[in-house]
Order: sequence, then structure tokens, then C-alpha cells
Amino acid sequence: MLINEGIAISTSKILLVPYESHHVPTYHEWMKDADIQEATASEPLSIEEEYAMQLSWRQDPDKLTFIVCLPSSPSASGSITAGHEDSPARMLGDVNLFLTTSDTQDYVIGEIELMIAVKSQQGHGYGRASLLAFLTYVAEHEKGLLEEFERERMIEGGLSLKELRVKIGEKNVRSIGLFESVGFTRVQGGDEEEEGENYFGEIELTVGAGWKGRVGERVEGYRELEYRSISQ
Repeated sequence: MLINEGIAISTSKILLVPYESHHVPTYHEWMKDADIQEATASEPLSIEEEYAMQLSWRQDPDKLTFIVCLPSSPSASGSITAGHEDSPARMLGDVNLFLTTSDTQDYVIGEIELMIAVKSQQGHGYGRASLLAFLTYVAEHEKGLLEEFERERMIEGGLSLKELRVKIGEKNVRSIGLFESVGFTRVQGGDEEEEGENYFGEIELTVGAGWKGRVGERVEGYRELEYRSISQ
């Protein structure tokens, strides 16, 4: 998506920046890890394929993504400079939203993906901080997100983002607990499935209508700042 181009999200606990080409080498190294591949149900890509994927996430109207970084200084000005606050040593992971229309075509569903790739930084609250900041951004910019999605897909306007979903590997108890703690609930499986577990061994969790009032909590120090890219 283009809506978050030039926008960084800063809170007291995390910094989210648009996924840009200078992030790709670090991201590519993350995705070589077998545990990350399993957790994200991903296949390793070549560096050329990774650059193409980054461009897709930047341009496609159904994909919103931010790179998760260590928080910026509280005294930071009103802008974030690419290559500094989001240098490879400060990058932690990513958070994404993929939009689709419902089977009835009368509302939009958003599927969330969250990854803290740096193992030494897992379990320190960065996943929760990223999720809450991301959900705040999505809630505050729902209209703009849907306008870009509808315009590029030539969908009649007026749809709402009525449901959020996430699919998590059944063994990733920490991540499942995180999403449950902010208001997501498990989808009940069918007769041949364990509770909430799909064919691929994933737990699906959702939050439906009224999600903006039910999900998350107040985000301390939330600010949207100008993001100065390397090309500027």
C-alpha cells in the first residue's frame, strides 16, 4: 500500500517504519532461519525475489506492512531518517495486514501477520507493542486504507473493515496468548479438527464487528512522524 509511504509510527516502546528496499538484505537473512520459515509457513526466496516481494508490499493495494524497530529516542524530532533509526542493528521484525473481501462481497476482512525475527529480542514485549501500535494506525486510517483498496480493485465504495483474523502455528503458544490478550478469540474447528486448529496445524483467531472498541489498549506515546527515505 502507498498510504503509509513517508509515515513512521513511534511509541514509547517501539518504532514502525515503511518496508523499504534498504531493509531487504536484513529481512532476507532473517528468512533463512528454519524456525522462522516454519512459523511463517514461508519458503526461502532469492535476494532478487525478496526485492520483488518488497516492491509488491509497497505497491499492492491489499497489503500494508511496517518494519518493527527498537524505539527511537523520546527527544526525537518530528521525523525519522531512514538508515539511522531503522538501521539493521535496530530492526526486529515486521507486522502486516492483508485485505480481502468477504464471501458475500459486502465487507472487508483484514488478516494480520506479526514477526519478531531477532531471537534475542523475543519475549521482551516488542511483539505486543508492535501489534497495539499497528492496530491503532489501522483504526485511525481505516477510511484511507479502504479507499486505496477499493479504488485499485475497482470495488464499489462504502465497505467497512468488519473483521480481523490471524493464523498462528499451534505450537506458538506465546503468540496465540498475545492475540487473545488483546481481544481475539479462537475459531472453532469442524468435526474433524481439534478446537481452533486447521488442516495445516494453525490456530485461527478473529475479532469481528466493533473491533476498534474491543481490541487493544491505550498506546503510550503514540505519534505519527514523517519518514525521510534514503531517496529524499
